[in-house]
Parts: sequence; structure tokens; C-alpha cells
Amino acid sequence: MILAPRMIQAMEILQLPLMALEERINQELIANPVLEIRQDSSETTQETDEESEPSTRTESEQNLVVRDAQGGAEDFEHLSNLVDRWETYFDETSTWQRPRVASGEPDPKFEAMQNTPDTGQTLQEHMLAEWHLEDVPERVSQLGDLVIRNLDDNGYLRVGLEGLAEEADPPASPEEMETVLRLVQRSGPTGVAARNLEECLLVQLAADPSFGDGAGALPEDALEVRLIRHHLKDIEANRYPQMAKALDVGIEVVKEAVERIRRLNPHPGTAVSPERTPPIIPDVRIEWDDEAGEWRVTVERRGAPELYISRTYRRLVKQHDLDEKTRGFVARNIRSARWLIDAIEQRRDTLERVAQSIVKFQRPFFDESPDQIRPLKMQEVADDVGRHVGTISRAVADKYADTPWGIYALRDFFTGGTQNANGDDVAWDQVRQHLKAIVDTEDKAKPLSDEQLVERLRAEGLDVARRTVAKYREELGISSSRRRRQF
Repeated sequence: MILAPRMIQAMEILQLPLMALEERINQELIANPVLEIRQDSSETTQETDEESEPSTRTESEQNLVVRDAQGGAEDFEHLSNLVDRWETYFDETSTWQRPRVASGEPDPKFEAMQNTPDTGQTLQEHMLAEWHLEDVPERVSQLGDLVIRNLDDNGYLRVGLEGLAEEADPPASPEEMETVLRLVQRSGPTGVAARNLEECLLVQLAADPSFGDGAGALPEDALEVRLIRHHLKDIEANRYPQMAKALDVGIEVVKEAVERIRRLNPHPGTAVSPERTPPIIPDVRIEWDDEAGEWRVTVERRGAPELYISRTYRRLVKQHDLDEKTRGFVARNIRSARWLIDAIEQRRDTLERVAQSIVKFQRPFFDESPDQIRPLKMQEVADDVGRHVGTISRAVADKYADTPWGIYALRDFFTGGTQNANGDDVAWDQVRQHLKAIVDTEDKAKPLSDEQLVERLRAEGLDVARRTVAKYREELGISSSRRRRQF
């Protein structure tokens, strides 16, 4: 019953990536009054001097400590009020936060807020702002709001106009909604508020002055229009001969028209609110140490500052004349703080040992090149560092290493593999690299089928099944041979 909470907390802390750990620490700093961030290494050495010289204490520290008088009623009343005050400040509804940084020093939380990228406007927010500038009747403005609020992030209207018409107050007619939709399409990024890909592309064509009239009218006999209306699936499947025959034109003419269509944006909403990739902060840095002549592993501490238990509360809990309520409050928070500090330190130690073990097993990767990664199982690292394989799995989850070859997820170093014709172990990542190299150098007029790719890999000493080749080809974003063919 005593160890279980500590073990659970240690596992939770171990599994957190650096940014999540920083957020967890900030939450604990707010919730636990005894936790402090160590600003420099002199904190420990100054502790004895500060305790022996009360005059050097800050005013706030003096107010938190019982004076040396013989337990006056005033002091005990002060302690009782102190507990009530802390419990009020740190309840679930409180928004109070203690300042953690001395005057004149940079505030890490404020710096983090400054370095956080702006989320920017969503597509809906942007279009509503633009739509409200349109000089239209109030009824049209309300229906336009309804359309815009139902757009997805790519800019498509996935809800039927009939449903929106019924949702309006009062209900609108289908013709009224169709008119409003055309107005919304002209007020936003070109192609937005389309109901499908065909409409999206046609709206963009119509808005191009060099092609349409700019007002929505399109020449129906134009090759691009005919391709969009009747041959989108053929374009996707790379069926140029069939399209040329159906449209009674040459293949080169079809290729030129398709190239113009490919320049259109099938996801116009991303022009306003592009998909954001979350920032990656490596938890481990692996670099070559010239002096030591070996690879050095450093666990990043920037997002996980060193914590310590406030000396004020350490002194307070040692007072023999504290009432039970005060002592219990301080003791609980000190115990919780110690658990957190131990869990963070254990996380650092485990991460360092796991990274060192990875460097040991994947030495060719670091010494030579990324394509020299070898098959590695978590059980091998677990045996090497003396930890359970589940601990290794938690330690590498969602964590990254900054290596000379770039930033890699720690899980990338654990991969299965096969053997080549010489009996050497080959990681699946190497098989993928060989596969990509073969496809990159193939004759695009006669691309290799999956069976031919299997034969080429076997010629290089890699015996891989056809289904494995198909799987890796899809993972690499390589189309089938029919779609790779260039006419």
C-alpha cells in the first residue's frame, strides 16, 4: 500500500516526453507549496548559513516560521491561519500561483509562453471575419454563417444543403441555400465551401481569368472540365491511354491538361489553417566526445529543472510544538515532493542507461551512417541495463534523440530484420532503403512490378516475400507499377 503509489508515479513520470514532463512539473509547483526550483548550486551550501542567521531570511520566510519564543498563543494561531490559507490557495478552484523567480531573473514559464507558436486563425474564423464584411442582407448573412460553421478543416461542406436549410431559423428553401453557397464560395479562398472534389476543382478553374470568365462560368467543352467531370478516377489510376481514347485526343494533350489540373489545390482550406506539426524536443543528446574518444549521452534537463524541498518547510516540520493539522499538511506535501523528485531522477538515470545501451548495440549507425542500423530487440537492451522490458518500452515511448544524423525517435532503434545471403543481420529499415533505391532508378516507362522488385532484392542478397515488398512500398508512399508508369 505504501510502495504502490510511488511505483505508479515513477512509471507515469518515466513515460512522459520532455514537454509533457515540463507541464507536469509546473502543475506540481502550483499544487505543492514545498516544491521549489533550484536556481543555482549555491542553494545547498547557503542553507546552513541562512538557518544560523535569521536576519538573512526574507520577510516571507520569517512569517512562515514559528519564532523562538516559548510557544506563544499568537504563533500557534498564526500557524493555524497559515494552513487554512495554503489549503484555500491550493484547492481545485483556485487560480492563485506563487511567484517562483527572483526579481530581475528570467522567468522560464514566461519564456516558454513567448516561444510557443501562435495557433493562428482557423478556417472558420477567417471566413467568418471576411463574410461579415460582405454587403449582404441580414438573412443572407445568417445563412452564410451557417454554411461557414459547417466547413471542415480542408474547406469542404460535408453537410447537405437540405439539412442546413432545415436547421436555419426560419427554414430556408434549397434555392435560397444554393444562392448563399455560391456567395460564400466567392468570399473565401478559391475552392472553399465545395461539396466534393469535382466541385472544388471546377470552382478553382472558373475563378482563373485565363480559363473561365472569373464569375463562375466554364466552357463545358474544355478538356480540363471534361476530365474533371468524367475521368477523375482515371487520373488517379494513371490511365492515360483510356482517357485519350475516350476523349479522342492524343496522350500528350491529356498529359498537359492533367498537369494543369494537378496544380489546383484539392484541400483549399489548408491555405488559411495549414496542418501544424507539433514541435519535437529531444530528450537525449548523443554526440562524439573528442577528448574521451567515445560517444557521450546527455539527458536534456532544460524542460525538467532541478527541484528541491523548500528549507522553510523543512525547518517548519521539525518544530516540536506544531499542532497536528499543520504537521500533517506539511508532512504530506514534503512526502509528495520527495516522491516526485525521486521519480524524475529515476527517469533521468533510466533514460541515460537506455540511450547508452542503444549506442552500444547500434554503434555502426553512429560511426558510419543511418543505413547501418541493425536489428535490435528491447529485450536485449533490458538485459543489458538490468531492467524489465516493460520499463524499456516506457522509457523510449514518445521520446527522441538528437544524433549526428538528425533527430530520431528512440523506438526507431528497435527494429526487426532478416538475414542476407552472407548470413549477416539486416534491419527492415535497410530493406526499405534498398527498395526505395531500386524504384528511384527504374525505367519509368516500364516500372517494376512487386514480383520484379522481389527478384531485384534477392539479387542483392535480400530474400523478402512479395507481400512484404507491397507493405513496405505502401509505407514509403510508392504507388503501384501501373500508377508509376509515365507515358
